[in-house]
Amino acid sequence: MVSGTGTLDTAAPDAPASAAPAWLAVASLAISTFASVTTEFLPIGLLTNIASSLGISEGTAGLTITLPAVMAALTGPVLIIASGRLDRRIVLLVLSAILVLSNLLAALAPNLATMLVARVLLGIVVGGFWTFAPGATGHLVPAALQPRAMSYVLAGVSLATIAGVPVGALLGDLMGWRAPFVVSTVLAAAVLALQLRVLPSMPPARAVRPRDLLVPFTHAPARLVLVATLFLVGGHFTGYTYLRPMLQQVFGLASDGVTALLLVYGVTGFAGTFLGGRLAMRSARGSALLAAAIVATVLLLSAWIGGGGTAAAGIAIFAWGLAFGLVPVSMTTWMLKALPQGQESGQALLVTCFQIAISSGAFFGGLVVDGYGIASVLLLGGVLAALAVAIIGAGRVLR
Repeated sequence: MVSGTGTLDTAAPDAPASAAPAWLAVASLAISTFASVTTEFLPIGLLTNIASSLGISEGTAGLTITLPAVMAALTGPVLIIASGRLDRRIVLLVLSAILVLSNLLAALAPNLATMLVARVLLGIVVGGFWTFAPGATGHLVPAALQPRAMSYVLAGVSLATIAGVPVGALLGDLMGWRAPFVVSTVLAAAVLALQLRVLPSMPPARAVRPRDLLVPFTHAPARLVLVATLFLVGGHFTGYTYLRPMLQQVFGLASDGVTALLLVYGVTGFAGTFLGGRLAMRSARGSALLAAAIVATVLLLSAWIGGGGTAAAGIAIFAWGLAFGLVPVSMTTWMLKALPQGQESGQALLVTCFQIAISSGAFFGGLVVDGYGIASVLLLGGVLAALAVAIIGAGRVLR
């Protein structure tokens, strides 16, 4: 509901006491969110293989990143309005079922059209889970424990933005590009079965109204967070979508070397997520500024200098992974501090901006890589990240 202070409250007033089944339900939401966002990023580590198998260019294959991000950006706000007072248990179970279908279609896709249908379905799931899952924790645990439960769910998002590429690349190299989607199908089906057993009825206190989503636009600090997110995440994904071709063409790595460095990216990104939590508690703005500066530096130097083999690529990937690990937690914390009286509406729009940035980065990156090559994509991404540095540095926001 919307409280007297303007905060969007979606939690039920009679959340159950903390118990093992309740935390198991929270874990199921975290795993679903992790699985959906991981699947969103799988094609990044498989892009070259998917393009070759389906007989399309790497730029066209980038649509497998663009479409789900576009759908996710639209789905969050639309679903939260359209679902009205529908039991959130039903909504989450339907989303989990669609996730199974999406992964199965992707694993079996004989052509680009089928793959894109699968990715559109995935976008619905990503936007839905990222919107509904954090708020659903209010139905599962007491109010005092809800921040902890929400952090677990959001950690699934953060970990997925880091793990999807290296995990997909490793499985793809070992068993072919369809294998990661098969694994995701099995994981999604297992989580759906678990949720059927552990998720309780979760009726919302009231239907969310469209005007509730306008709250962040009325506060300058919140608007700044949204704009900074567009440039930073957009710049990152302009280059990151074509990370595998970059390592092969710019740094001259073979397939085994690429897979190893993607794993390095995952490990350092995971470490960056925890580091970001600590830094964001001190200064969310400062943490976001640091991340943007490192991403911009890595992309611009890679575009201008290139080469250097494994050593140079390793340094670039280490710094890039660590930096982007800071981003999800930094931006989320920054928004919470910037909009204390409308945290949930701020989070909903932050998700939308995040997904718009992903889709835009992948789409325009695809146009640039097909027309001008990998180095130009890195240059574009670096410029966007540098603009994020300027926006964050110049903005007057809550720390």
